[in-house]
Amino acid sequence: MADRAGNFATVTVLLAVPLIAAAGMAIDITNALMARTELYNAADAAALGAIADSSPAVAAALKMTSDGTVSVGQDDARKLFFGQTSGDLQNVPVNVNISVNRVSNVVKSTVNFSASVPTTLMQIMGQTSIPISGTASAQYQTASFIDFYMLLDNTPSMGVGATSDDIAMMQKNTTDTCAFACHNLDTTNNYYNLAKRLNVKMRIDVVRQATQSLTDTAVTNRSTPDQYRMAVYTFGTKAESAGLTSVSALSSDMAQVKTSTGAVDLMTTPKQNYNNDQDTSFDTMLTQLQPIVGTGGGGTTSSDRAKVLFFVTDGVGDSYKPSTCTKPTTGGRCQEPLDISFCKPLKDQNVKIAILYTTYFPLPQNPWYNTWIAPFQSQIGTNLQNCASPGLYFEVSPTQGISDAMNALFLKVIRTPRLTG
Repeated sequence: MADRAGNFATVTVLLAVPLIAAAGMAIDITNALMARTELYNAADAAALGAIADSSPAVAAALKMTSDGTVSVGQDDARKLFFGQTSGDLQNVPVNVNISVNRVSNVVKSTVNFSASVPTTLMQIMGQTSIPISGTASAQYQTASFIDFYMLLDNTPSMGVGATSDDIAMMQKNTTDTCAFACHNLDTTNNYYNLAKRLNVKMRIDVVRQATQSLTDTAVTNRSTPDQYRMAVYTFGTKAESAGLTSVSALSSDMAQVKTSTGAVDLMTTPKQNYNNDQDTSFDTMLTQLQPIVGTGGGGTTSSDRAKVLFFVTDGVGDSYKPSTCTKPTTGGRCQEPLDISFCKPLKDQNVKIAILYTTYFPLPQNPWYNTWIAPFQSQIGTNLQNCASPGLYFEVSPTQGISDAMNALFLKVIRTPRLTG
């Protein structure tokens, strides 16, 4: 019995070494994998954070006139990387190699890391550390290939004075204190001609000039001649044939688009209250634009273009909708804020919608306004904002600069990032 017990003890000792080594290996490898996962998470955060929309690297890249290294991004990424690691890794020497570069219209960040995680029980087998490494990268597309479809509301309500001074001038010089430059053609003594004689600027004048200015902004900000293309549409030149009307076909020739846009003017009407003033059908415009705009792409190349509907309007529809109007009607005349259900088909086609709301001017002394518009005045901007894609809605009042607002919205569209891990 004693001999057998001694043999068993000897075998146990012999087995203990590999068993302890195996257990130690499992523990050390688990520790190394946990460290590797944490470093990968830190690398991902650093790569993404260094070129986030509001990052110093992106701001610097947008100002660069040629390709190259974005050094501020490298410093930012390093801080982000080590800011993400826990105290458990303080005793683990980590080597980090970071690059942030701009190439054409893409800013790319790459974070490479390597480290040696100390072992514990595996040291019995002579292995003092386990090497780990990894790479994380992200891209920010500073400029996409984009097609802009400019839809300019030129219906009679856009004949209101462009500024508070213009409005006051019209009210002062009209017997009914009207702020609108109505363009009815049954008389030369109309308010449109009066506005011209008084040198009053109407909203449509400013919208036309602002759209022309956008062509210059597009040229200034493009990286290649075909990066941005633009088409311009209105609601029609005259009320008798109101409907989607092409002013300038889709083109990258911004000089041509600018020249064509010079023809945009207030819609004419044959006479006062023609067609019961039902000249503003947002439903028709958006429905007719849908097949023209088509499906939006990723914007990564000239053949995979992003699509943007850029809509400038005062937000009040006025059309014949006896049964589907979202507000009460009078004789089938539907006066309503934008029906956002007509925005969804465009969004479903991956089309972004940018909306500039030129605040509808309240007319509290006007019985018609008080009866039909005032009840939904507060909903006008809300519906337009709900139609717009996230972050692409601006409101500008008559006392503010329509041109500056249009330009700011345009720049926001073209600087929207594409971030890929």
